[in-house]
Amino acid sequence: MSNATAIDRVMAWEALDSRGTPTVACEVRVAGGAVGTATVPSGASTGAHEARELRDGGERYAGRGVQQAVSNVERILGPAVHGHDARDQAGLDATMRQLDGTPNLGRLGANAILAVSIATARAAAAAANVPLHRYLAADGDPLLPMPMINIVSGGAHAGGAVDVQDFLIVPVGAESFAQAIEWAWRVRRATASVASERGLIAVLVADEGGLGPSLPSNRAALELLASGIARAGLQPGAEVAIAIDVAATQFVQGNHYHLAAEDRTVDAAGLLEELAEWRASYPIVSLEDPVGEDDWDGWRDASTRWATDLQLLGDDLFATDLQRLERGIDMGVANAVLVKPNQSGTLSGAKAVVIRAHEAGYATVVSARSGDTEDDWLADLAVGWRAGQIKVGSLTRSERTAKWNRLLRIEKEAGGRAVFAGRAALGRRRT
Repeated sequence: MSNATAIDRVMAWEALDSRGTPTVACEVRVAGGAVGTATVPSGASTGAHEARELRDGGERYAGRGVQQAVSNVERILGPAVHGHDARDQAGLDATMRQLDGTPNLGRLGANAILAVSIATARAAAAAANVPLHRYLAADGDPLLPMPMINIVSGGAHAGGAVDVQDFLIVPVGAESFAQAIEWAWRVRRATASVASERGLIAVLVADEGGLGPSLPSNRAALELLASGIARAGLQPGAEVAIAIDVAATQFVQGNHYHLAAEDRTVDAAGLLEELAEWRASYPIVSLEDPVGEDDWDGWRDASTRWATDLQLLGDDLFATDLQRLERGIDMGVANAVLVKPNQSGTLSGAKAVVIRAHEAGYATVVSARSGDTEDDWLADLAVGWRAGQIKVGSLTRSERTAKWNRLLRIEKEAGGRAVFAGRAALGRRRT
């Protein structure tokens, strides 16, 4: 082991995420003096199968404090990894998992463990005097991800204004990351303009920076977005397409799906049929969580219908968990995986999901959470892991723009060596 990369100090503290809720921040220093920091996010629409963050309970911060998780970093995790080579990410993460001893990291807290995991990777990159994305990458030019950008929000991200969680755009015709972001800005601005003309409130934003107007139906949100694309002067489908995060797990009731905003209930077949109708009318290229996280039959039906010509993206379905991904591969469901590091709880766990997904021909989308922070390490993960796609929210709120700005810088620094993933990054089942 190189003494210069031996972990010398681990410090943690309680920080605030974009909702003003406490989260864990961490600093790792190695013997040679290099330092890495990380502040971890938190989700609102959390699935049952993801790693568990640790909260304090009690009256302080209405039970949402993370002082115990911070203490676990400094009193348990830090001493356990002291002297560990920061370059051995897999060994570090395995040590922390073993210390926790639970399948979902609920004893010490996935928020505590992930903070140490990412801060250590950053310290190792700093010790090597390279950006995190370069440290993580295999040989080859940087691959800039295709962005999925939130324009209209509903569900848990917008107080249930509509049931479907997010209506996003994918700039499929863009030739660079910078152009993709500029097109997204045009669409968001145009959509807000259309909303205002219709008497809708378009100045307030949802958790991820998207517009959150009160609308009469889920389809009305889709129609508003389509109008925004047209108003922006961009060609639907050829230049800008639509992605939908249904987040159907959030409205599962027994064996059915209750659309509270529309006060109606449908079964899986009815929900898929409605999505098929939307697809026939709008340039939709990606559907995320069209049925619930444990509705494997519904996922099989969706995959039979669409997996060869539409990106079917599993978030709650896979929960960035290797075993659940393997089940999906064996069953032939979905064709893309949403990768949220805090669902896994460690950097190496999330990376293993990316690697296995690519081996199986599944696309990957690295994703932020609704309660995120101004930290930008996620952008480097998307590039370093050559994920192909990234989803961090809209183009407002600094915890969102921090990631977009980091990717814009990476593209500039790479110059002509940067490759933009483009439309080819979208998931399709090859036949």
